[in-house]
Amino acid sequence: MKIILEKTGKKFYREWIFRNLDLELSSGNSLAVLGPNGSGKSTLLQVISGYVIPTEGSIQYFNGTEQTSAEDVFEYVSVAAPYLELIEEFTLKEIIRFHFRFKAPANNLTENEIISLTGLEHAKDKVFRYFSSGMKQRTRLSLALLSNVKIVLLDEPCSNLDREGIKWYRELARQFSNDRIMVVGSNSQTEEFDFCQRQINLMDWKVN
Repeated sequence: MKIILEKTGKKFYREWIFRNLDLELSSGNSLAVLGPNGSGKSTLLQVISGYVIPTEGSIQYFNGTEQTSAEDVFEYVSVAAPYLELIEEFTLKEIIRFHFRFKAPANNLTENEIISLTGLEHAKDKVFRYFSSGMKQRTRLSLALLSNVKIVLLDEPCSNLDREGIKWYRELARQFSNDRIMVVGSNSQTEEFDFCQRQINLMDWKVN
């Protein structure tokens, strides 16, 4: 898989969130997108995901030699972010079953193996509404990292995680990052991204 951004920019009303961004990502690449809160990291990840259309420039997706449209790239993408909503009335087991109806599990993982990898076996029959913020974030990260996709986008992945949770995240990311494009948005919490091969600071593309 390859993603190419050329002179890409995104504007909301009169403010340019970023502009003139050139970027190329290929399978096996990991990139950290850095910047303070409000710098546009989430917006850039949404542009890369195909969910948000750039205001100027272009973004192209290639699966091998075939170009894929932004409308179809969703099938290759998984996303984890603190603001991502999951169905509050489902148990963890039901959330996993529902999610993996639409995305195949990585490495042909079984439901029990996925639950084990979340570290939340004790809460598999608990309703998601009653999860702590850290447990909810573990669930989001597990769904993204354990899906059989070619592009994984993680927005501030250590949000709401304690020390044990951060250690868990880093191990899961290491274990399931091979042969994918992985992009991590961070406000400079090094444990979120120090395993990434490349870094950019979005403030370098802030043009008013």
